[in-house]
Amino acid sequence: MEIRVLGALEVRVCGQSVVPSAPKPRQVLALLALRADQVVPARALADELWSGRLPRSARTTVQTYVLQLRDLIDRALERSCDTPAGLGAKDVLTTLPGGYRLNSDGGRVDLREFDRLAGTGYRAMDGGDFPLAARQLAEALGHWRGPAFADVPLGGQLGVEAKRLEETRLCALDQRIEADLRLGRHRVLLAELTVLVDRYRTHESLHGQYMIALHRSGRRGEALEAYQRLRNTLVRELGMEPSAGLRRLQRSILLAGPDRADQERPAAVDTPVAPVPSPDPAPVRGTRLTRVG
Repeated sequence: MEIRVLGALEVRVCGQSVVPSAPKPRQVLALLALRADQVVPARALADELWSGRLPRSARTTVQTYVLQLRDLIDRALERSCDTPAGLGAKDVLTTLPGGYRLNSDGGRVDLREFDRLAGTGYRAMDGGDFPLAARQLAEALGHWRGPAFADVPLGGQLGVEAKRLEETRLCALDQRIEADLRLGRHRVLLAELTVLVDRYRTHESLHGQYMIALHRSGRRGEALEAYQRLRNTLVRELGMEPSAGLRRLQRSILLAGPDRADQERPAAVDTPVAPVPSPDPAPVRGTRLTRVG
């Protein structure tokens, strides 16, 4: 089985898609896929579909959707020449006391791969191995094909999970950019960061990284302008000033004076031309952000 939730929903059995076209069965499959190999209570599925306002027929309707999913799974199994004898849809989508379980059978799950690679990247960052951190985090982010559950109606549970997953993506992105900055790749990062700070207009860590990339590329004035734009946005939209760490970064750039663009090579990372610190590491939880557009 292959399960992909980091983008449009994809669930394949023996290489065949078993994603239904109807919205509510797709919603049921999305929650089962998110919690693959775990029992999902029937009540949780019903709450996701009807946001707590359950109709009298909720239990029966959920059972009907499960039967529709099993029908798709049976068709996929029939098309495969390698299916073990006796394996049926009920073995893939199992009924258990109180709920249902989608068995991945050790197949590929993009969310698990993302978590594994990102975890390796975070540990490499902690250990100061920035080349490995950059590679692992970039590979982890490569599993994202768009917003999580991009083509699935989002009820209460999937809506919360989609926001949580987006936050984990942003944390991995923040750390990958930090690793690239430490490797002296500031010029390469400028195009990407220009787009990111426009999309996440109050994300302070991304703005700090953008300021550093600009300054190290000999564009001190633009770095200071980026800080002022962020400050104006924070004051206007949230009624608050930038964090102490970002204010220190702004002062460092201001006091550093004009500098020449340093050469992009790893050896220059530990001795930058201007004494501009990296921004404070972004917290894994509670990153302040507002996405626009």
